[in-house]
Amino acid sequence: MSTPTLLGDRYQLGEVIGSGGMADVYLAKDQLLGREVAVKVLRDPEPDPTDRARFMSEARTLAGLNHPHLVTLLDAGTSSDRPFLVMELVRGTNLGEATRRGGPVPPRRMAEVGAQVAEALAYVHDAGVVHRDVKPGNVLLREDRRVLLADFGIARLVNDTAHHTRVGTTIGSPAYFSPEQVQGLAVTPASDVYSLGLVLLEALTGERAYSGTPTEAAMARLNRNPDIPSTLPAGWVSLLRAMTDPEPTRRPDAKHVLERLRALAAGDEDAAATQLADATQVAGATQMMPAATPAARPDPTTATPVAARTDGPAADKRKRPYWPIALGIAVVAAVVVALVVLGNRGETVPDVPQDVPSQLQDPLQELHDSVEEAGQ
Repeated sequence: MSTPTLLGDRYQLGEVIGSGGMADVYLAKDQLLGREVAVKVLRDPEPDPTDRARFMSEARTLAGLNHPHLVTLLDAGTSSDRPFLVMELVRGTNLGEATRRGGPVPPRRMAEVGAQVAEALAYVHDAGVVHRDVKPGNVLLREDRRVLLADFGIARLVNDTAHHTRVGTTIGSPAYFSPEQVQGLAVTPASDVYSLGLVLLEALTGERAYSGTPTEAAMARLNRNPDIPSTLPAGWVSLLRAMTDPEPTRRPDAKHVLERLRALAAGDEDAAATQLADATQVAGATQMMPAATPAARPDPTTATPVAARTDGPAADKRKRPYWPIALGIAVVAAVVVALVVLGNRGETVPDVPQDVPSQLQDPLQELHDSVEEAGQ
């Protein structure tokens, strides 16, 4: 069944302007109001129930959100039993494309862009929503310089137990996963802050912090912190280190990130440093929204101010236990070896071993399948 050209007797579809894992986005004309809109249509005429549930979850999530830095949902419906969403049309580009074409973004401009994204995240976090897929492609840059955060297709309400996922499907973008996402632990607002930190770092440097296949990116993230060049302004270095701290409770929340980025955009390094110190001192008590406590993780209730932390092996040992990281690295490394060796023989790559701890089974299975698909 082909996609109807007129949806809901109102929206005339034009060219495809974007595609995702389960849907296509069309440039369309609203026949009633005479304006151009973007229409997102579920691609499969007989979608998997999981895809339909995720698509409808996006509609419900967006319907409850209204903010100048979020893409606005205008309408929703079904046509020939195919769900669709009608959203405002954003004229411009996205941060990923802008960086690929123009190279690294100047720090002052990146602070302006990042502040708008952080403001959107602070808003959705207050509403009890975690985006879970903050990446350059979802940061839309309008021609009037307004920045919008897009694609809530996999967003989840905090403490929502309805997981719209299935085995073999990668949820989110592994290059921007937080360590807790890789390990299959609780995904909270702090996960969005970590992902935003990687997005900001990439835009400032023009390079991804964790490149390679999804499996390689996961292994690197569990083994080391992102490399933050000392050539960046000092205020940026300290902020990015705080946002990408491996311990979620030590990261500043989106509101503190917003304040810091506004100070950096204004060129006020002193105010930015003070805000970051205040944020890290209260992070363990205030930045996490109510959610299930991650299993087998320490509870660092006292955050270490960024200025007091040092780099090096001794500091890393104080910050986090190594046994889950070492175990995760060993398992992911085994998957990588299997992909290379068995792939060269033309044999089927085995799934993740069954003796892997339960909290690592699903995320590593998803990463395994993603690498397998990428190699086709």
